[in-house]
Amino acid sequence: MSDLTMVKALPPLGWFRAFEAAARRLSFTAAAAELGMTQSAVSQHVRSLETSLGTALFIRRARGLTLTDDGRKLLPQVGVALEALTAAAAAFNTVPTENVLTVASSVSVAQWIISPRLAEFTHSHPDIRLRFLSTIWPDDFHTLRENVEIPFGSPKQVGRDAIMLEPNRLVPLKSPGLEGKLHTLPLIESVGTSDGWKTWGEVIGGDPKPSIFVDTYGAALNLAVHGNGVALVSEVLAQHALQAGHLVLAHEAAVPCNEGYYLRINESDPVAARFRDWLLAKIREGATQHDRS
Repeated sequence: MSDLTMVKALPPLGWFRAFEAAARRLSFTAAAAELGMTQSAVSQHVRSLETSLGTALFIRRARGLTLTDDGRKLLPQVGVALEALTAAAAAFNTVPTENVLTVASSVSVAQWIISPRLAEFTHSHPDIRLRFLSTIWPDDFHTLRENVEIPFGSPKQVGRDAIMLEPNRLVPLKSPGLEGKLHTLPLIESVGTSDGWKTWGEVIGGDPKPSIFVDTYGAALNLAVHGNGVALVSEVLAQHALQAGHLVLAHEAAVPCNEGYYLRINESDPVAARFRDWLLAKIREGATQHDRS
């Protein structure tokens, strides 16, 4: 057997990205907001990397993270490697840069908030070309790098210059074809957020027990649309799906959410301002239609 076949398989790039962000921010929560992932997903990626490498990279403390000696040794090497990969990929970037509006958001936001309404914007602004980035990866999450950013998190995480997308409540949704009351149906939980079915039980009552777990609200919506159960997700994310009849409320109540989706732009970019104003207007219009129904 050759030496090459003896080499252990390289861990996935996503594990290294999660480690690098968490090590730089010394927080799984801040790293999750930066990467557009849930806190639990970042934590799991890092734990998987530690298992793969056979060493602890962090000391977990109540107030944050501390790098171990091995973590401190690994961080600069991972940082250099990621920079090299970014530079290599940039050489093949064929996306035009002239008159292009770059929107950085999670896949959930792109799929459930922007995509259903986008044709109207592109029809009204045929001169604007759009580029969507499904991962937010700036060096400093509080420094705007793209024309438009739509991060998910708490007000403290996203900064004071961001506008919350409202309504920011959690609502239970199911497919119109799924028969049964909420307490009789499978419950879908989006893990890694502060609020979920436990919050529902505390506010509304009962003892809801989720049986299906995902790491994004968007994935929870997809499962609900296909009749797999009831998803408790952000109301603003589900707005269009409700109006289009893809989903219906499984219960009339809603519960508060400590985190949410926020929008911020490069204020010096007039095209970004036009996109912001258009998107906020469409979301407000959708909320008004929901209140009338």
